[in-house]
Amino acid sequence: MKPRIPWRKRLLVRLLFTSVLIAVCSVAATAWLAVTTTTSALEEEQGQDLAADNKILAELSGYAADHPDWSGVQHTVRALAAKTGRRVALTTADRTLIADSAPRDTPLPPRPAAAVDPLHTDTYTEFGAQLSGIDPRAVGPFLLTGPERAKLEAVAKKQQECFGRVGVRTTVQHTPSGRPHVVVDDARDAPLELKVGCGNVYGESTADTGDALDFPMPTETKALAALTSLARPCLRAKDLDFGKELALTFDTTGRNPVSGGFLVTKRGVERQTDQAARNCITNARRTQLEPYVAPAAELFLGIGDQTAPRFDMSPANKARIVGAAGLVLAVTVAVTVLVATRLVRPLRALTAAAQQPPELHVRARVRTRDETGLLAEAFNDLTERRERLEEQRKAMVSDIAHELRSPLTNIRGWLEVTRDGLVDPDPALLGSLHEEALVLQRIIDDLQDLAAADAGTLRLHREPVRAADLVDQVAAAHRVAADAAGVTLLTDADGSAWLDADPVRMRQALGNLVSNAIRHTPADGTVTLSARRDGDDVVLTVTDTGAGIAADDLPHVFERFWRAEKSRSRRTGGSGLGLPIVRHLLAAHDGTAEARSEPGKGAEFILRLPAAPAPADVS
Repeated sequence: MKPRIPWRKRLLVRLLFTSVLIAVCSVAATAWLAVTTTTSALEEEQGQDLAADNKILAELSGYAADHPDWSGVQHTVRALAAKTGRRVALTTADRTLIADSAPRDTPLPPRPAAAVDPLHTDTYTEFGAQLSGIDPRAVGPFLLTGPERAKLEAVAKKQQECFGRVGVRTTVQHTPSGRPHVVVDDARDAPLELKVGCGNVYGESTADTGDALDFPMPTETKALAALTSLARPCLRAKDLDFGKELALTFDTTGRNPVSGGFLVTKRGVERQTDQAARNCITNARRTQLEPYVAPAAELFLGIGDQTAPRFDMSPANKARIVGAAGLVLAVTVAVTVLVATRLVRPLRALTAAAQQPPELHVRARVRTRDETGLLAEAFNDLTERRERLEEQRKAMVSDIAHELRSPLTNIRGWLEVTRDGLVDPDPALLGSLHEEALVLQRIIDDLQDLAAADAGTLRLHREPVRAADLVDQVAAAHRVAADAAGVTLLTDADGSAWLDADPVRMRQALGNLVSNAIRHTPADGTVTLSARRDGDDVVLTVTDTGAGIAADDLPHVFERFWRAEKSRSRRTGGSGLGLPIVRHLLAAHDGTAEARSEPGKGAEFILRLPAAPAPADVS
């Protein structure tokens, strides 16, 4: 009989109650926030004028680009405040006041509106157009002298007259440095050959006569040389220096001849530099312009000392809020019922699957991709693991029965023929029976160790152990077996490595590895047992020169009753429990066991345990 769940504890009721509570709280909070913040929000919106803010920022950025300091900016700040009706304040990066349109000691707004830095602009320096990099009005040493401007103006006028004679409309525009250039109002009105001809009014191409508008003037040449010297170390470091001076060009807007549009020349052919070269030149330009522009400042904008009127909610507004709250509440209840029903359905499927008999290993058919779907996947994974464990348990029982049957059959057979008088109980027969009894004892001991490890009752008697002594003891215990198999057993131990471990259990773990290595190493082979300190760990390794372990078999070597040799012959295989015991013993010592091998090159088993300090009485 299914247990009856009280209605107040059902998931559907809880979700419904929670949603209603959240809806009521959210509606109440929203209404309160709307009442308390509407007036101030409206006043703030009315006081903000994006166009005015852009104008203030653009004008102050232009001032900084044209002046080496802020000493005379107070007049500009007051003029901007009078035009826009905003409070305008400038401070240094550490909030030292530079200029302020408000009375003295008026607190600044909590946060600056923008940074005014002509060398690192990311602001609206022109109405309707956002620029980034260096303010184009920061020209510094590129500012042309009066005679240079007059000379270029004359050339520009001749070009404009040339276009005018063929009916092409043009306009003379000027860069912040004072350099003029002729712009065709409609490029389609002039064929290419006409534009080339009028662009070179004298039919030549020299700085003094022909294309003077495309050649740097002496002032610009001097500035370009200085800029080249500043940029060259960076360009050389990036392997971008062609050994030529930087050439003058215009940016994509055609307004600034010194803003990021430099070319690197090589054999008279100009090409656009890549981003790395642009960065070098931009950094050099900032260094060059730094003495000519004002330092970076913080811009604060405010709306003055105005107090918003208190908002008084009218009955009509109250009715609207109550109506909106009721509507939100109704929608919340409907949505919650729908969502909760969909949530409960997969949970019911999970419950039905969990109530099935365990031996059926029933999966939950839930396909949702939410938390319930993840729970169903975890449930199905658990069911699959349980099914695999059941299969492993059955296989383990079969393996144990097989392992115990062979020695028991031998013992029983020899005892029966001895009882029947067919053979005499000579020492050889007794030795054989004793060997089979030892096999049984070893299997039982291994099973007991594994059972204790699984139950968490494996007892350890820890004490300081020198890793070198441990290696020597294990090697001495297996020296006779190695000699009988024609295998050379070597040791290589670091005398300074100490462990806090159970010496009996550690000898058991190393002994399992060494005996396993001897069995799998042919005659004239070598088994090496070593110990070394590795940082905060002690690493014990057992290496052999046998046939090695196949890559497909390597992940399974620590599984119970698994053997690379599938036959049940004991010529090279043990019970299949030695390596699992090693892994459990290492885990009990907070260590790890790992196997590495290449077929044909032997195998290496690595035991890594936490190192311990040497005892105080050890010199």
